[in-house]
Amino acid sequence: MLGGVHFHGRERAEWVPPRQLPADVPGYVNRVDELARLDEFLAARHDPKSPAVCIVVGTAGVGKTALALHWAHRVAEHFPDGQLHVNLRGYDPGPPVTPAQALEHFLRAMRVPPEAVPADLEPRAAAYRTLLAGRRVLVVLDNAATVAQVRPLLPGTAGCLVLITSRSHLAGLVARDGAHRFGLGVLTEEQAVELLRGVTAGYRPPDTPEQLAELARLCARLPLALRVAAERAGSRPHTPLRELIEDLRDESTLWDALTPAGGDDSDAVRTVFAWSYRALSAAASRLFRLLGLHPGAEFGVEAAAALAGADVRPVRRLLDDLVCAHLVEQVDSTHFQFHDLLRAYATDQAHREETPASAAAAVRRLLLWYAHTARAVSLLVSPSRRVPEPPRADGVAPLAFTSRAEAVRWLEEERGNLVAATRAAEQAGMDDLAWLLPAVLAACYAGTNWFDDWLATGEIALRAARGSGDRAGEAAVLESLGTARVQRGELAAGVELHRAALAIREEIGDRTGQLASANALGLAFLRGHRLAEALAAFERARAIAVEQGGEYWLGVLACNTASARCLLGELEAAEELLRGALEVFRATGERVREGNALHGLSRVLRERGRLAEASEAIGAALRIAREERHAVAEAYWLVELGRVEAASGRPEQALECCRRAAAMQRGLGDLEREALAIDATGEAYAQLGRPEDAARFHAMAVAALRVLGNRWPLARALVNLGLTAGGDRGAAALAEARELLADFDDPAARELRRRIGPPA
Repeated sequence: MLGGVHFHGRERAEWVPPRQLPADVPGYVNRVDELARLDEFLAARHDPKSPAVCIVVGTAGVGKTALALHWAHRVAEHFPDGQLHVNLRGYDPGPPVTPAQALEHFLRAMRVPPEAVPADLEPRAAAYRTLLAGRRVLVVLDNAATVAQVRPLLPGTAGCLVLITSRSHLAGLVARDGAHRFGLGVLTEEQAVELLRGVTAGYRPPDTPEQLAELARLCARLPLALRVAAERAGSRPHTPLRELIEDLRDESTLWDALTPAGGDDSDAVRTVFAWSYRALSAAASRLFRLLGLHPGAEFGVEAAAALAGADVRPVRRLLDDLVCAHLVEQVDSTHFQFHDLLRAYATDQAHREETPASAAAAVRRLLLWYAHTARAVSLLVSPSRRVPEPPRADGVAPLAFTSRAEAVRWLEEERGNLVAATRAAEQAGMDDLAWLLPAVLAACYAGTNWFDDWLATGEIALRAARGSGDRAGEAAVLESLGTARVQRGELAAGVELHRAALAIREEIGDRTGQLASANALGLAFLRGHRLAEALAAFERARAIAVEQGGEYWLGVLACNTASARCLLGELEAAEELLRGALEVFRATGERVREGNALHGLSRVLRERGRLAEASEAIGAALRIAREERHAVAEAYWLVELGRVEAASGRPEQALECCRRAAAMQRGLGDLEREALAIDATGEAYAQLGRPEDAARFHAMAVAALRVLGNRWPLARALVNLGLTAGGDRGAAALAEARELLADFDDPAARELRRRIGPPA
């Protein structure tokens, strides 16, 4: 929804209940009273106008997550519309999951396509509440740290239940949102003994209740510590429990000597961790502590192998050992994660046992693995694009992909880790990698419009390149940031960034870089309808491409020049350029570029009245966009399909195309192209004989474009508004359009002036 107007597209597809709950805790025991309290909360009558919210509060390692998941599985049948789950990582050493990230996770689980997920927090929250309205869904928010992290994730209506786990009391949720809070304490001695007996049963002879009780006391009766200790005992069936208890007492004495006096439950937990850690093989303990240096929330087998500087197969076996020891959790077939306490312990052990040089070398191997693998993705996304090459690194085996779709899936899965890796490079003082990783990802970001990631990593990269004096790197980052600003509709900022990149490339004599910067400037000018400047920039770039003999760039520039020629009314010249570009891209395998040429060709053919050919061209372009999973291209090209449908006398189909394009652009965050799609939606309503609806959409487009400050599309939208609204409102819009059009003198501008006529 934008401005109170709903768009309906694939995001409104038939409801498929999400099933996001992780697996139940095997062998879950005890907590009978706590489960009964949660059952009573579910059965109780709650406010009929708002969702039920329950907070389980307790210290670290007390079993909040286990209780929440076990109960969620027990009551899942009460929520037939699905179960949502997110680990908010409020107590991880790294950044917590933001509400915007959690909402994206939920919307994707509810089958909202990536390109239709709104870019900003408030629209995401509104879309989330809309989808949950009238449904019975269980929402589990694990490891929440603050009220601000949780509140945007609350459904807006009754029927849903939200279960939150936290170490904090989240008093604001109780006071303002009517949440119920349950405290979760450590296990009783009886419960703790039962847990130890249940985990070790079948793995060792029965132990005496007294020895089990002593082991429970040494673990402070905390479930996390108890499970780790029980696993240690179960893996040594022939070692008497009294010997294991003595080992643990010795470890506790050592820990007391190394830590400040006063201690608390966490000391017992760390003692148990140390006890199990020292029982690992040398290879497993080294991997465990090196994994504490991974900057992301989850890690794959290959990333773990890069940290260790080892082959994947033995590392996979070591990870299995760590999972069996309850020191690492397995997320899926290839990804793992830490409990936050175990991550902190692993990081601490890395700092204690690894030399600064060996720790830095492990982090560098990991970052190089991400950089090399990201480069493989970028080269599949845009095969002919110049992508910086990371330094070679021994012990690093980057992934290879067999298809673009496989590469894009990896990119989506590792998105958070790539941002975390960039931050880690900056924090480690590895400036060469802190700028290179975002520069490698530039082509990927340009195809996804992940603006938050793009701009955040880009700013880090710019600091790093400037800090290290790498002028070529600085120029590459400036170009990427310029493209991000242009694709957000911030043309003035984008032009300045591209000019800065071009100046550096002129200074260092980088001719290929000058070509790329000149082309990027031309595209920014083209968006602003500064056609003479766009053509001059494209011609400058073309001269360098001819000098270098680059067929790919000649094809790109032919396409871009054709767009300007089309706006100037030079349709025959534009068609010739586009057909030449098509030959280049089909020969080089640049499928998205091929689609772009087909999109341009459709526009030219439509304006020449060859509608059947135009329909064939834009249909082929959209097939490419969907096959290549290129949402940025699909969203933009859908408007052209709408115009072809309108010109062919099919306004209903045109309306559907334009509404779909606007919904996609809203998710992609391209504010200008969203406004253009909204304006095109108004044109479709006008063709349907619905001027009031048309004026409403044109007014929305005008409001958005006025904020962005791009005068050409604003003038077009004002003309449309003036011609549909009528009366004083329409006259005011046309008067403003005349003022804006005075800055333009080309066939398209003259046609707009003809349509609106002279002032009354």
